[in-house]
Amino acid sequence: MTLGLNATITPAVVPGGDIERQELMARGIQVGDKAPDFTLPSQSGEQVRLHDRLGDRVVVLYFFPKDGTPGCTAEACAFRDSHEVFADAGAEVIGVSSDSVDSHVAFADRHKLPFTLLSDSGGGVRKSYGVPAVLGLLPGRVTYVIDRQGTVRHVFNSMTRINHHISDALDVVRRLQSEQGS
Repeated sequence: MTLGLNATITPAVVPGGDIERQELMARGIQVGDKAPDFTLPSQSGEQVRLHDRLGDRVVVLYFFPKDGTPGCTAEACAFRDSHEVFADAGAEVIGVSSDSVDSHVAFADRHKLPFTLLSDSGGGVRKSYGVPAVLGLLPGRVTYVIDRQGTVRHVFNSMTRINHHISDALDVVRRLQSEQGS
């Protein structure tokens, strides 16, 4: 399925076919679900496919409302400040919003963000994950931890408890790392 100018969503393989996939999208992706694959442009202009990032590492995929807003800046900078800890634990952080690639370039440069930001300009990936909008208007803030096999292992949804997005995701990543080591 192609969305917008630069986004492609690869439908998840779900037992039962399209009806079951639509039900997953309607209720939102939850712990235990397979993460829907997608391809979106990054701030470097590279086309990033989620499932290409899995296998060797866990992915912390966080959806945020908008570059440059106070809450989104605080969240991005908190992920930035924990970047090495996530990397050492075998995880890659990827942020997604509907902002343009150019907006992401400026945001990443301004705050020295060492991780990938993806432009979901049409909001199709956000929709495929079932990320809710606040008051039906403002794009939500949801973080997913996706294991190496593509299974969602953690979901945290909060517009205001920004530090929990980072600390909870890191706890899950560390647990997954210890499971891999055993």
